[in-house]
Amino acid sequence: MSVRFGQLVIGPPGSGKTTYCAGMKSFLESLGRKVMVVNLDPANEEVPYDSQVSISELIALEEVMQNLKLGPNGSLIYCMEFLEKNLQWLRMKLDAFKGYYFLFDCPGQVELYTHHRAVKNVTEELQKWGFKLVAVHLVDSHYCSDPSKFVSILLTSLATMVQLELPHVNVLSKVDLMELYGKLTFGLDYYTEVLELGYLLEHLSDDPFFKKYKKLNEALIGVVEDYSLVSFTPLCITDKETVLEVMKAVDKAGGYVYSAGEGTSSLASLLSVSVGADLDFFKSASVREKYLPSQNK
Repeated sequence: MSVRFGQLVIGPPGSGKTTYCAGMKSFLESLGRKVMVVNLDPANEEVPYDSQVSISELIALEEVMQNLKLGPNGSLIYCMEFLEKNLQWLRMKLDAFKGYYFLFDCPGQVELYTHHRAVKNVTEELQKWGFKLVAVHLVDSHYCSDPSKFVSILLTSLATMVQLELPHVNVLSKVDLMELYGKLTFGLDYYTEVLELGYLLEHLSDDPFFKKYKKLNEALIGVVEDYSLVSFTPLCITDKETVLEVMKAVDKAGGYVYSAGEGTSSLASLLSVSVGADLDFFKSASVREKYLPSQNK
């Protein structure tokens, strides 16, 4: 069975999953990869990429809502459960594309990745078919400007990592809009590397609403720190430098860099990725200089 590589692109609604798929597809194709985007989001009626595999061929969200009298969220879950029961359809579609790198554009339904089993079961089957997948979890970077929201995306990211049990890359999307809703309390490194969350707790305690939930916040932060799994890679999809960093993180996590893909002809290049020779400080410094003027003073 031949190995096929791909990304499972997930995240909350509005985090930029479909835009990411379009941008990453274009970027990878410029490097010589054959890329196929698989639209697994039945709510995606118009997409900015060519997709020859779409769940809308199997089931229509509007029909589910009308016939079963379900709301948008319940209908999305039903569609994913329907896909889970009809995986041979998906396998037949995917088998038609040999030698491709796959991007799976998934629904923006958080519970599908935190505790519902439909997506997990689908990914387990994909792995049996020879797919090496990396979960690319996008969250909107402007949440960093609010300590309580940042804690929530930390918990969501951690729950998703534990539930899916896949190689995982968390991405702060739309980093160019990071300070749109307010300046960051700490430096960018604090949020990407998830450093010393106790400092964040102090700012939560300053808020009269969260002050009475101090023990709960301590417990939640303790869970994140005890697992010590969550970190983020910043991304502006129109900035090729940040797209490259995300691609390198994904390729390393999924093992593509060790395959016969591009960029492995040079031993130095291979070793650079395998040992993480690029320092995170310089990566974040570039993003900070471009998009966070308040931190450049």
